[in-house]
Amino acid sequence: MTALKIETGKLNQYYQHTLDFLMLNKPLVVVLLLFTTYTAMVVGLKQLPGFEVTFWTLLGGALSAGGAGAINQYIDRDIDQLMKRTRHRPLPAGRLGSTPGLIYGIGSCLLGLSILAAFVNLLSAALSLAGMVYYLFIYSIWLKRLTAYNIIIGGGAGAMPVLVGWAAATGRLDINVLLLFALVFLWTPPHFWAFSLQHQADYARAKIPILPVLSGEKVTYRQILIYTCLLVVLTLLMPQFGIGDSLFFVCALLSGSLFIFVSLRLFLQGGSTHARHVFLYSNMYLAFLFLALILDVLLGR
Repeated sequence: MTALKIETGKLNQYYQHTLDFLMLNKPLVVVLLLFTTYTAMVVGLKQLPGFEVTFWTLLGGALSAGGAGAINQYIDRDIDQLMKRTRHRPLPAGRLGSTPGLIYGIGSCLLGLSILAAFVNLLSAALSLAGMVYYLFIYSIWLKRLTAYNIIIGGGAGAMPVLVGWAAATGRLDINVLLLFALVFLWTPPHFWAFSLQHQADYARAKIPILPVLSGEKVTYRQILIYTCLLVVLTLLMPQFGIGDSLFFVCALLSGSLFIFVSLRLFLQGGSTHARHVFLYSNMYLAFLFLALILDVLLGR
Protein backbone atom coordinates (compact mmCIF):
# COMPACT_ATOMS: atom_id res chain seq x y z
CA MET A 1 0.00 0.00 0.00
CA THR A 2 2.82 2.38 0.90
CA ALA A 3 4.62 1.54 -2.35
CA LEU A 4 1.42 2.25 -4.27
CA LYS A 5 1.11 5.66 -2.61
CA ILE A 6 4.72 6.45 -3.49
CA GLU A 7 4.17 5.47 -7.13
CA THR A 8 0.95 7.50 -7.26
CA GLY A 9 2.79 10.47 -5.79
CA LYS A 10 5.52 10.18 -8.41
CA LEU A 11 2.94 10.00 -11.20
CA ASN A 12 1.16 13.07 -9.85
CA GLN A 13 4.47 14.92 -9.63
CA TYR A 14 5.37 13.90 -13.19
CA TYR A 15 1.95 15.02 -14.41
CA GLN A 16 2.33 18.38 -12.65
CA HIS A 17 5.79 18.98 -14.13
CA THR A 18 4.51 18.08 -17.60
CA LEU A 19 1.57 20.43 -17.19
CA ASP A 20 3.86 23.20 -15.94
CA PHE A 21 6.13 22.92 -18.97
CA LEU A 22 3.06 22.98 -21.21
CA MET A 23 1.83 26.13 -19.48
CA LEU A 24 5.15 27.81 -20.27
CA ASN A 25 4.14 27.53 -23.92
CA LYS A 26 0.98 29.64 -23.41
CA PRO A 27 -1.09 27.02 -25.29
CA LEU A 28 -4.22 29.15 -25.78
CA VAL A 29 -2.17 31.88 -27.43
CA VAL A 30 -0.40 29.29 -29.59
CA VAL A 31 -3.72 27.87 -30.81
CA LEU A 32 -4.88 31.33 -31.94
CA LEU A 33 -1.55 31.98 -33.68
CA LEU A 34 -1.74 28.63 -35.48
CA PHE A 35 -5.25 29.44 -36.69
CA THR A 36 -4.06 32.72 -38.20
CA THR A 37 -1.08 30.87 -39.71
CA TYR A 38 -3.30 28.29 -41.37
CA THR A 39 -5.73 30.93 -42.62
CA ALA A 40 -2.86 32.76 -44.31
CA MET A 41 -1.78 29.48 -45.94
CA VAL A 42 -5.27 28.97 -47.38
CA VAL A 43 -5.68 32.57 -48.53
CA GLY A 44 -2.19 32.74 -50.03
CA LEU A 45 -2.57 29.45 -51.89
CA LYS A 46 -6.26 30.10 -52.74
CA GLN A 47 -7.00 26.50 -51.82
CA LEU A 48 -6.44 24.12 -48.94
CA PRO A 49 -2.72 23.39 -48.59
CA GLY A 50 -1.49 19.80 -48.69
CA PHE A 51 -1.32 17.72 -45.53
CA GLU A 52 2.47 17.54 -45.42
CA VAL A 53 3.16 21.26 -45.65
CA THR A 54 0.30 21.97 -43.23
CA PHE A 55 1.60 19.47 -40.68
CA TRP A 56 5.20 20.69 -40.72
CA THR A 57 4.22 24.38 -40.76
CA LEU A 58 1.86 24.07 -37.82
CA LEU A 59 4.25 21.83 -35.88
CA GLY A 60 7.18 24.18 -36.46
CA GLY A 61 4.99 27.17 -35.71
CA ALA A 62 3.67 25.64 -32.48
CA LEU A 63 7.16 24.84 -31.23
CA SER A 64 8.51 28.26 -32.21
CA ALA A 65 5.61 30.21 -30.70
CA GLY A 66 5.51 28.00 -27.63
CA GLY A 67 9.24 28.34 -27.09
CA ALA A 68 8.99 32.12 -27.41
CA GLY A 69 6.19 32.06 -24.85
CA ALA A 70 8.41 30.11 -22.44
CA ILE A 71 11.31 32.54 -22.89
CA ASN A 72 8.88 35.44 -22.38
CA GLN A 73 7.83 33.94 -19.06
CA TYR A 74 11.51 33.64 -18.11
CA ILE A 75 12.01 37.34 -18.95
CA ASP A 76 8.87 38.37 -17.06
CA ARG A 77 9.30 36.11 -14.03
CA ASP A 78 10.07 39.09 -11.77
CA ILE A 79 6.98 41.08 -12.69
CA ASP A 80 4.80 37.96 -12.90
CA GLN A 81 5.52 37.40 -9.23
CA LEU A 82 4.02 40.79 -8.42
CA MET A 83 0.72 40.31 -10.26
CA LYS A 84 -2.17 38.26 -8.90
CA ARG A 85 -3.06 37.11 -12.41
CA THR A 86 0.37 35.62 -13.10
CA ARG A 87 1.97 34.82 -9.74
CA HIS A 88 0.79 31.20 -9.98
CA ARG A 89 2.62 30.56 -13.24
CA PRO A 90 5.28 27.81 -12.99
CA LEU A 91 8.34 30.09 -12.72
CA PRO A 92 7.19 32.76 -10.23
CA ALA A 93 5.44 30.08 -8.16
CA GLY A 94 8.70 28.11 -7.97
CA ARG A 95 7.29 24.87 -9.39
CA LEU A 96 9.92 25.04 -12.14
CA GLY A 97 13.42 26.48 -11.98
CA SER A 98 14.25 29.51 -14.11
CA THR A 99 17.15 27.81 -15.89
CA PRO A 100 15.17 24.70 -16.94
CA GLY A 101 12.39 26.99 -18.15
CA LEU A 102 14.82 29.04 -20.25
CA ILE A 103 16.52 25.93 -21.68
CA TYR A 104 13.13 24.45 -22.51
CA GLY A 105 12.09 27.64 -24.32
CA ILE A 106 15.32 27.92 -26.31
CA GLY A 107 15.21 24.24 -27.24
CA SER A 108 11.61 24.52 -28.41
CA CYS A 109 12.43 27.58 -30.53
CA LEU A 110 15.43 25.91 -32.14
CA LEU A 111 13.48 22.75 -32.89
CA GLY A 112 10.62 24.73 -34.40
CA LEU A 113 12.96 26.78 -36.61
CA SER A 114 14.79 23.62 -37.70
CA ILE A 115 11.52 21.96 -38.72
CA LEU A 116 10.43 24.99 -40.76
CA ALA A 117 13.83 25.25 -42.46
CA ALA A 118 14.13 21.52 -43.20
CA PHE A 119 10.58 20.56 -44.10
CA VAL A 120 8.90 23.78 -45.26
CA ASN A 121 11.22 26.51 -46.60
CA LEU A 122 13.90 28.90 -45.45
CA LEU A 123 11.69 31.97 -45.87
CA SER A 124 9.12 30.71 -43.36
CA ALA A 125 11.92 29.86 -40.91
CA ALA A 126 13.48 33.32 -41.33
CA LEU A 127 10.15 35.04 -40.75
CA SER A 128 9.51 32.89 -37.68
CA LEU A 129 12.93 33.87 -36.33
CA ALA A 130 12.14 37.53 -37.03
CA GLY A 131 8.90 37.14 -35.08
CA MET A 132 10.77 35.69 -32.11
CA VAL A 133 13.29 38.54 -32.10
CA TYR A 134 10.45 41.06 -32.41
CA TYR A 135 8.49 39.51 -29.54
CA LEU A 136 11.30 38.74 -27.13
CA PHE A 137 13.73 41.62 -27.63
CA ILE A 138 11.75 44.51 -29.09
CA TYR A 139 8.55 43.95 -27.11
CA SER A 140 9.27 41.85 -24.00
CA ILE A 141 12.66 43.28 -23.00
CA TRP A 142 12.42 46.82 -24.35
CA LEU A 143 8.95 48.23 -25.11
CA LYS A 144 6.87 46.47 -22.47
CA ARG A 145 8.65 48.20 -19.60
CA LEU A 146 9.29 51.48 -21.41
CA THR A 147 6.17 53.05 -22.89
CA ALA A 148 2.39 53.07 -22.53
CA TYR A 149 2.13 52.49 -26.27
CA ASN A 150 4.17 49.28 -26.09
CA ILE A 151 1.35 47.16 -27.44
CA ILE A 152 0.92 49.28 -30.58
CA ILE A 153 4.44 48.63 -31.82
CA GLY A 154 4.63 45.22 -30.16
CA GLY A 155 1.44 44.12 -31.91
CA GLY A 156 3.50 43.32 -34.97
CA ALA A 157 4.90 40.28 -33.19
CA GLY A 158 1.45 38.71 -32.99
CA ALA A 159 0.91 39.41 -36.68
CA MET A 160 4.08 37.64 -37.84
CA PRO A 161 2.46 34.15 -38.04
CA VAL A 162 0.35 35.26 -41.01
CA LEU A 163 3.56 36.05 -42.89
CA VAL A 164 4.99 32.66 -41.89
CA GLY A 165 1.87 30.85 -43.10
CA TRP A 166 1.74 32.72 -46.41
CA ALA A 167 5.43 32.07 -47.07
CA ALA A 168 5.11 28.41 -46.07
CA ALA A 169 2.30 27.81 -48.56
CA THR A 170 3.50 29.94 -51.48
CA GLY A 171 7.26 30.18 -51.00
CA ARG A 172 7.11 33.97 -51.25
CA LEU A 173 5.57 37.11 -49.78
CA ASP A 174 3.03 39.12 -51.78
CA ILE A 175 1.91 42.67 -51.12
CA ASN A 176 -1.59 41.43 -50.25
CA VAL A 177 -0.37 39.55 -47.19
CA LEU A 178 0.37 42.92 -45.60
CA LEU A 179 -3.39 43.39 -45.31
CA LEU A 180 -3.63 40.26 -43.16
CA PHE A 181 -0.67 41.50 -41.16
CA ALA A 182 -2.37 44.89 -40.71
CA LEU A 183 -5.60 43.20 -39.62
CA VAL A 184 -3.93 41.44 -36.69
CA PHE A 185 -1.76 44.51 -35.99
CA LEU A 186 -4.79 46.81 -35.63
CA TRP A 187 -6.80 44.19 -33.72
CA THR A 188 -4.16 43.82 -31.00
CA PRO A 189 -4.42 47.25 -29.24
CA PRO A 190 -8.19 47.24 -28.56
CA HIS A 191 -7.99 43.57 -27.56
CA PHE A 192 -5.12 44.08 -25.12
CA TRP A 193 -6.26 47.44 -23.76
CA ALA A 194 -9.68 45.98 -22.96
CA PHE A 195 -7.88 43.21 -21.09
CA SER A 196 -5.56 45.59 -19.27
CA LEU A 197 -8.50 47.70 -18.07
CA GLN A 198 -9.59 44.69 -16.02
CA HIS A 199 -6.14 44.23 -14.48
CA GLN A 200 -4.95 47.79 -13.87
CA ALA A 201 -4.00 47.16 -10.26
CA ASP A 202 -1.77 44.25 -11.29
CA TYR A 203 0.06 46.27 -13.91
CA ALA A 204 0.44 49.24 -11.57
CA ARG A 205 1.88 46.97 -8.87
CA ALA A 206 4.40 45.57 -11.36
CA LYS A 207 5.13 49.08 -12.70
CA ILE A 208 4.28 48.13 -16.28
CA PRO A 209 3.47 51.35 -18.18
CA ILE A 210 0.24 50.32 -19.84
CA LEU A 211 -2.15 52.94 -21.20
CA PRO A 212 -4.88 52.73 -18.50
CA VAL A 213 -2.32 53.13 -15.71
CA LEU A 214 -0.39 56.06 -17.20
CA SER A 215 -3.06 57.90 -19.20
CA GLY A 216 -6.27 56.89 -17.47
CA GLU A 217 -9.38 54.98 -18.40
CA LYS A 218 -11.03 57.69 -20.53
CA VAL A 219 -8.01 57.93 -22.82
CA THR A 220 -7.97 54.13 -23.09
CA TYR A 221 -11.68 54.02 -23.94
CA ARG A 222 -11.11 56.54 -26.72
CA GLN A 223 -8.09 54.71 -28.11
CA ILE A 224 -9.99 51.40 -28.13
CA LEU A 225 -12.79 53.00 -30.13
CA ILE A 226 -10.39 54.65 -32.59
CA TYR A 227 -8.46 51.46 -33.28
CA THR A 228 -11.67 49.45 -33.56
CA CYS A 229 -12.99 51.82 -36.22
CA LEU A 230 -9.69 51.70 -38.14
CA LEU A 231 -9.76 47.91 -37.97
CA VAL A 232 -13.31 47.65 -39.29
CA VAL A 233 -12.58 50.06 -42.15
CA LEU A 234 -9.56 47.95 -43.11
CA THR A 235 -11.57 44.72 -43.18
CA LEU A 236 -14.23 46.31 -45.40
CA LEU A 237 -11.55 47.44 -47.88
CA MET A 238 -9.68 44.12 -47.98
CA PRO A 239 -11.87 42.44 -50.66
CA GLN A 240 -11.03 45.32 -53.00
CA PHE A 241 -7.41 44.18 -52.84
CA GLY A 242 -7.99 40.47 -53.28
CA ILE A 243 -8.22 39.36 -49.64
CA GLY A 244 -11.65 37.91 -49.03
CA ASP A 245 -14.78 37.95 -51.16
CA SER A 246 -18.49 38.64 -50.69
CA LEU A 247 -18.90 36.31 -47.71
CA PHE A 248 -15.98 37.90 -45.91
CA PHE A 249 -17.29 41.39 -46.67
CA VAL A 250 -20.70 40.59 -45.18
CA CYS A 251 -19.12 38.97 -42.13
CA ALA A 252 -16.74 41.91 -41.71
CA LEU A 253 -19.64 44.37 -41.95
CA LEU A 254 -21.85 42.56 -39.43
CA SER A 255 -19.16 41.55 -36.93
CA GLY A 256 -17.39 44.90 -37.31
CA SER A 257 -20.59 46.80 -36.58
CA LEU A 258 -21.00 44.83 -33.37
CA PHE A 259 -17.35 45.44 -32.46
CA ILE A 260 -17.85 49.18 -32.90
CA PHE A 261 -21.03 48.97 -30.81
CA VAL A 262 -19.37 47.30 -27.81
CA SER A 263 -16.38 49.66 -28.08
CA LEU A 264 -18.66 52.70 -28.31
CA ARG A 265 -20.64 51.49 -25.30
CA LEU A 266 -17.38 51.19 -23.36
CA PHE A 267 -16.40 54.72 -24.47
CA LEU A 268 -19.75 56.18 -23.37
CA GLN A 269 -20.41 54.19 -20.20
CA GLY A 270 -17.02 52.84 -19.09
CA GLY A 271 -16.65 50.16 -16.45
CA SER A 272 -14.87 46.83 -16.14
CA THR A 273 -17.95 44.89 -17.27
CA HIS A 274 -18.05 46.63 -20.64
CA ALA A 275 -14.25 46.29 -20.91
CA ARG A 276 -14.61 42.54 -20.39
CA HIS A 277 -17.28 42.42 -23.10
CA VAL A 278 -14.93 44.15 -25.55
CA PHE A 279 -12.12 41.74 -24.66
CA LEU A 280 -14.26 38.61 -25.01
CA TYR A 281 -15.87 39.80 -28.23
CA SER A 282 -12.50 40.72 -29.75
CA ASN A 283 -11.43 37.06 -29.48
CA MET A 284 -14.57 35.86 -31.24
CA TYR A 285 -14.29 38.63 -33.81
CA LEU A 286 -10.82 37.66 -34.99
CA ALA A 287 -11.65 33.95 -35.13
CA PHE A 288 -14.87 34.72 -37.02
CA LEU A 289 -13.11 36.85 -39.63
CA PHE A 290 -10.37 34.31 -40.28
CA LEU A 291 -12.92 31.51 -40.56
CA ALA A 292 -14.82 33.65 -43.09
CA LEU A 293 -11.62 34.05 -45.13
CA ILE A 294 -11.17 30.25 -45.27
CA LEU A 295 -14.83 29.70 -46.24
CA ASP A 296 -14.58 32.33 -48.95
CA VAL A 297 -11.69 30.43 -50.53
CA LEU A 298 -13.50 27.10 -50.30
CA LEU A 299 -16.76 28.47 -51.73
CA GLY A 300 -14.93 30.27 -54.52
CA ARG A 301 -13.19 27.17 -55.87
